[in-house]
Amino acid sequence: MTVQEPNPNGARASDSDRPPGRSAFATSLALASRENHALEVIEFPALLGVVAGYASSEHGAARVRSLRPMDSKDLATEALTRVEAMRWLITRDDGWKPVVIPDLVGALRRLGTAGSSWSGVEVRSLLTLLVSGRIARGLLERTSDEAAHVAALAHFASALVADTTLERELGRLVDDDGMLRDDASPALRKFRRELRGAEGDLVRLLERVMARLDDHHRVADASVTLRNGRYVIPVRREGRGVVGGIVHDTSASGATLFMEPPAAVEAANRLRELIDDEAREVERILFEVTERLRPRADDFRGVLEALIALDSVYACASYAESSGCSPAGLAGPSEGFAVVLGRHPLLLARSPESVVPFDLAMEPQERTLLVSGPNTGGKTVLLKAVALLSTMTQAGIPAPVGAGSRLPLFDRVFADIGDEQSLEASLSTFSAHLRNLTEIVREATPRSLVLVDELGSGTDPLEGAALGGAILEELTRRGTLSLATTHLGALKQLAHEVEGVVNASLQFDAVALAPTFRLIKGMPGRSYGLSIARRLGMSEQVLGRAEDRVPPAERDVAALLQDLEHRHEVLRERESHVESLRQAQEERETLLEAREVAVRIGERSLQRSARQDARRYVLEARQEIEHIIADLREAGTREAAAAAGEARRRAEGLAAVHAEAVRAFDALPSTAPSAGMETAEEGEIVIGGAVRVATLNGRRGQLVEWRGNDAVVAVGGVKLTVPRAALRRAAGASADLGHVRVSLAGDQPDVV
Repeated sequence: MTVQEPNPNGARASDSDRPPGRSAFATSLALASRENHALEVIEFPALLGVVAGYASSEHGAARVRSLRPMDSKDLATEALTRVEAMRWLITRDDGWKPVVIPDLVGALRRLGTAGSSWSGVEVRSLLTLLVSGRIARGLLERTSDEAAHVAALAHFASALVADTTLERELGRLVDDDGMLRDDASPALRKFRRELRGAEGDLVRLLERVMARLDDHHRVADASVTLRNGRYVIPVRREGRGVVGGIVHDTSASGATLFMEPPAAVEAANRLRELIDDEAREVERILFEVTERLRPRADDFRGVLEALIALDSVYACASYAESSGCSPAGLAGPSEGFAVVLGRHPLLLARSPESVVPFDLAMEPQERTLLVSGPNTGGKTVLLKAVALLSTMTQAGIPAPVGAGSRLPLFDRVFADIGDEQSLEASLSTFSAHLRNLTEIVREATPRSLVLVDELGSGTDPLEGAALGGAILEELTRRGTLSLATTHLGALKQLAHEVEGVVNASLQFDAVALAPTFRLIKGMPGRSYGLSIARRLGMSEQVLGRAEDRVPPAERDVAALLQDLEHRHEVLRERESHVESLRQAQEERETLLEAREVAVRIGERSLQRSARQDARRYVLEARQEIEHIIADLREAGTREAAAAAGEARRRAEGLAAVHAEAVRAFDALPSTAPSAGMETAEEGEIVIGGAVRVATLNGRRGQLVEWRGNDAVVAVGGVKLTVPRAALRRAAGASADLGHVRVSLAGDQPDVV
């Protein structure tokens, strides 16, 4: 956070406003020190340590541990957006995978110095850096339909240099251990070939010298070894004169000497010359490579910085994913805030199953929350939790809150929590609190967050309550968002005296005398001091006298609070019951809707089946007509043959109509009304009345019953379910024929 010191009238202080002898630099250091003190009090560094544990490299972890809250909403939002983009990546099978980040910070800094040279290990580390950068860039480059999800990380991809040519060159130059390969240059190949030959000759020479030694001069199971860069043989001390030459080392007991025989000195000197030649060639090659890399130092630094930043974002995203953090909005302190299912981040990291989430909403006009209740109820934890949730969000780390949370953005956090007495500074507990409160009143702004634990404690309760009330009234009037805890009954009345002050308490189980850690806004809490003392076995005689000493007003307030707590619990249970009833009702409505759809589908199926049955009856009638026609033809009656032909055509027409109706039913949605039919007025048709059915080519029938938008009609002894709109009222009574037969009376045969 960027913080300036305000002067007494509220304006920003200039150098001329500061006390004599206090420079701007000294003032900024003092402010930074006090701000760090507040962050220490709320355990912000410990939280950063938890998040840093999710980084894949020490560089990324160090970057996380260096994060600080930002007082810019745009910067904080940008950081959170990057984390959400990374969360999208790490949850995909083809998403982000951590890459190796080599320790090249010092080497890249030295690369900018003319004449400097890298080692082979540093060259190999650069190769690792380039490979990691190329892999990371590939992970960030998504298809066009996925690019929007990682757009916030796009600028990192642009910094990741992909240079496969340089990768191949460096890979041919150094091996996995950072050693130059033999073919790095022709001279290096020659020197190393000669070096290996000279080294082998020298070892064989020394082995021959050892073989000629007497047994009492030779060290058992000994071999040629190196001491001070020279090849030597181990010899017992009494054989020193026999071997001669140079003693390079002695064993711990002094019984064994490591000697270089005279015969090996010349060969060893030649070996040393070859080693020096090789070293000079390696140094030349590395200097040449360094000179080639030097112009691109900024590119390499950009790759390293991008990978470290991505690793810190990855750590924040992994923490958010494992802790179930929902994205939260940011708001100015004067806009109020809302914490939904908030959890203390450090408690969540230590024991997730024991954390009780809390909900807390502060309206814009509510500037001070005064939390009361018994000790061990979680009041201090609540204060620190609210501060941590806000500061970590401002630092670009998602907070463990539920969906719908909106966290405030502060320019600075002030905290007076815990016992800060100092023997060195001659400060008592009360004096230390008073010093912190004085600083808070002097420097807190409307954009600040103030946390005060046990306000008014450490001195006479009356004076403490008076001073604490005046401080909260001043901060509330100023518009500073303040969260304070207290046991003093006089301060609990402040909410009824000062606009903007709100009481709250953490629920306490009066039967078990144990905290539930559930926050209740709008109602102060009791201290339960006497009840806890009774539970712990305090003498009833002592407790009786203690209760008599409690002022009547305090007893009345305690009784009132007890009644309010009981009413609140009853109301909470009723609300829970009503909510369960509401959910059950919604489930029943959903079930009924599903059943209604199923019934409609069933009715549609029955209608389709009825259409098919009617068509089958018509076709059977047609077959009967065909038999009659055949009989008439045999009889030779021309008029009868003509009438039979007309009956056949009508039967075929009816069959076609019913086939079309079946196809129409198949095409309709299961819940759609029948289409393409005129609507009949219900009042014109009565149950038992004669009707004509449009879908049966106007066939007469009798209405049996209504079924919603459908009707049951008896036609020719068969009951059919047809759409209401398909009915027309028919004159006269319907004949109940009871079966299907063919009438050929008159010129118009009919199916009845």
